[in-house]
Amino acid sequence: MIRILFVCTGNTCRSPMAEAMFRRMAEQAGMAAEVRSAGVAALDGQPMSANSRKVLEQRGIVDNLQSRSLKQEDVEWADLILTMTMHHKRTVIEAYPEAIDKVYTLKEYAMYDPELQQDMQERESLMAKLQLQLAAGQTLDEQEMDRLLQLEQKVPNYDILDPFGGNLTSYTKCAEEIEEQLQRVVERLRDSQTKDGQLD
Repeated sequence: MIRILFVCTGNTCRSPMAEAMFRRMAEQAGMAAEVRSAGVAALDGQPMSANSRKVLEQRGIVDNLQSRSLKQEDVEWADLILTMTMHHKRTVIEAYPEAIDKVYTLKEYAMYDPELQQDMQERESLMAKLQLQLAAGQTLDEQEMDRLLQLEQKVPNYDILDPFGGNLTSYTKCAEEIEEQLQRVVERLRDSQTKDGQLD
């Protein structure tokens, strides 16, 4: 059994779509999984957006999920936390640094590349240092800044754009992007189970 937590901002669009779609994919794949979603700036009890619900209904999924704010218990419960953007990932890690080893963006985890992972970790380290320096009225030295810019150009964009406030077409495109990445996640997890009988 693996427990997966999907995270976005308000938990009314991207992460509930991911939760509902992944739950069905896992069932279809015969994968033992529990799934939740939450938002880093969510209000508890808000309904899923109408267009998110329509996109799910087009896929034969009826789920009346309500928004949840991200809490310590969710982070502790999850074996794997998949965020919709790098900003969400950073927010989760800043609030719950003990969870750093299980937090990825959805795309990052789905398209896992060990070499890129090292570059991402270096970039995140430099970004964290830059933020601390800026808070102290300073900045990175020239060599570190050059390296950060190199990494920014090298590392792909792992964000899934927010369709909030958009039309049904924008929600459909967002759902298709999420769905494609979720299929890769299912394959990766299933391969891990097949290889050694347990998940990464």
